[in-house]
Amino acid sequence: MAFLIAATFAFIECRVFFEKGTDMRNLFKMWHFMLGLTILFMAIIRLYLRFKQVSPKISPPLSAIQSLAAKGAHVVLYIFMIAMPIAGWVMLSMFGKPIPFFGFELPALMNVNKELGKSIKEIHELIGGLGYYLIGFHAVAALFHHYIQKDNTLTRMLPQKKG
Repeated sequence: MAFLIAATFAFIECRVFFEKGTDMRNLFKMWHFMLGLTILFMAIIRLYLRFKQVSPKISPPLSAIQSLAAKGAHVVLYIFMIAMPIAGWVMLSMFGKPIPFFGFELPALMNVNKELGKSIKEIHELIGGLGYYLIGFHAVAALFHHYIQKDNTLTRMLPQKKG
């Protein structure tokens, strides 16, 4: 997920190196759209698995306030990973643009409404900008747990060895 999110941000940021309307700029935007939708589908799968499987315990256990903060941060991250791609899908729909997905074209979620589409685009861009801080906070928190608190927050994310 980290790679997908980083790539999605990279593609939309790097599009500015190419003139509007060029094939290369459109390619970067298309990859942004497709990876964003991939994040949506992967986040839904992750959320399903999160409820179906038991996560390994953090050792040593977190304080009550840290546990609450971690749960809150994860809720915000999941909202981000689900709401942002949906907003992008709705935005493209409202502009009457195709919604590309690895050789397929997904159906529009809304009818064309360019004025509302502009508002959704502004919100999408604002939240995308805030996403940098959210991701940065998450990374710093993970490193804090690993190097300062010396708990197993990072290592418990790795596949468990059998045996």
